This record gives sequence, C-alpha cells and structure tokens, in this order.
Amino acid sequence: MEVVEVDRRLHLLRLTFGQAYLWNDDGVLTLVDTGIATSAGEIAEAIGRLGLRTDAVRRVVLTHYHEDHCGSAADVTAWGEVTVMAHRLEAPMIRGDAPAPPPNFTDEERALHRSLGAHLLPPAPPCRVDRELEDGDVIAFGGGARVIATPGHTAGSIALHLPEHGVLFTGDTVAHVSGLVMPGVFNMDRDEMLRSFRRLAELDIRTACVGHGDPVTDAGDALRKAAADIPPDPPPARRPCPRSRYAAGDHSK
Repeated sequence: MEVVEVDRRLHLLRLTFGQAYLWNDDGVLTLVDTGIATSAGEIAEAIGRLGLRTDAVRRVVLTHYHEDHCGSAADVTAWGEVTVMAHRLEAPMIRGDAPAPPPNFTDEERALHRSLGAHLLPPAPPCRVDRELEDGDVIAFGGGARVIATPGHTAGSIALHLPEHGVLFTGDTVAHVSGLVMPGVFNMDRDEMLRSFRRLAELDIRTACVGHGDPVTDAGDALRKAAADIPPDPPPARRPCPRSRYAAGDHSK
C-alpha cells in the first residue's frame, strides 16, 4: 500500500488492488471510494501514516457499485459517524437489495478482466447508503463538491467536481494508463460512457483523480485531447416523412 500526496488536502491511497482518495478539510476526512472488501485495514494504516484518526472520516462517497470501489465501505462505517453517499441508481446494489449487473464486455475486455484477476475479487459486503445523490447535488467538502452524473460505466456512475480547487474525481469513466488518458473499460454502455467522458472534458480542471492510474495533472487539456480522438456520435436516423397526398399523386380537392 502506498500513500501519494496529490495536494496538501488530497492523497491517493494505492491499495493492494485498486485505489481510493482521501480529502482532508482541516481534520475532517472524506473518502472517495474504498477499494475491495479487504482494503479497510490498508486505508486505516494510510490515515494513521498521515497523523490522522479513522474516526475523523465523516463521509464516504462511492462513484459506483463495483466491488473494487465500494468493497470496504461497510467496514469504514464502523469507524464512527460516517455518512455513505452514492447515486440513487447505485444504492440498491450497494445495499445488497438488487443484483449487480455485469459489464457488457468486448472480447478484448473479457481477456483483460481475467488477466487482471478481477474475476477473483471478493464480493462487496452490503453497505447502507445514507444519502442518495442526483446530478447537480453539492456535497459539503472541498469547498463544495458538485455531483456529475456520468452514466455508461454503470447506470449511476458519478464524478465529483471541486471547482474551488480545480479537482475532478472521475470514477471509472476516465483511466490513466502508461501515461495515456483514455475512456475507461468494462462498461455497461460504452457509447453512453463516451458521452459522459466528453461532458467531463468540458470542465475547467487542473487535476483529475481517476479510478485507475495516477492522478492526471494539466487534466483539462489532457481530457480535451482525449475527447477529440473519440469519434462523434452518428446523427440520429431520420424518420421518413409520410408522403403527402399531393406528392403521392392524389390531387383531389
């Protein structure tokens, strides 16, 4: 496990599998995602390394229901007065009230998923969701974190934009692999995810905290360049207009 300072308020927690982010508002902590089901101990160790206490965690914001993002949320709630937040569409899966729909893998993604050992991850224990989020909601950390709905990776995936600090938490809509900023993989609806990616690329940001990979600096330019390489959506098919009686040759009055 590695703790990486992104900013004096913000640290990346690079876990044995996956990662999480810790935001510090003068000793009041917010976790964005929680890694897999065995990550709570690593997160607690990271908080201790920073000279902080686990009972300072006041909120957990989950970008989506996948087991490498919400796996340790239930354990973190035992640390104290913790409010768990997720999009309304993700809440039933996080609570364990509904089965988690799998991604629509391409053949290449299926092979990659297995090579990463992602099919062997422990399931995420059910966790309560105290606040169900919607697009445009504001969460009270980082000067006001705006919720941005980014459907596609999952139906209720979200990003979090901190305009005051130029920071964006992207969830798995954006990845940073081998120095390349790109759309994420393992999506339910790739076309919809690409539309969400383009929406994030329109934001004025300096740092993008991605779901997988190192945080991206000069992130606004990097996302715009990546979005420019995405083929545009095809125009919607035009529905043929019914031929008028006149055009059909019926000139009767």
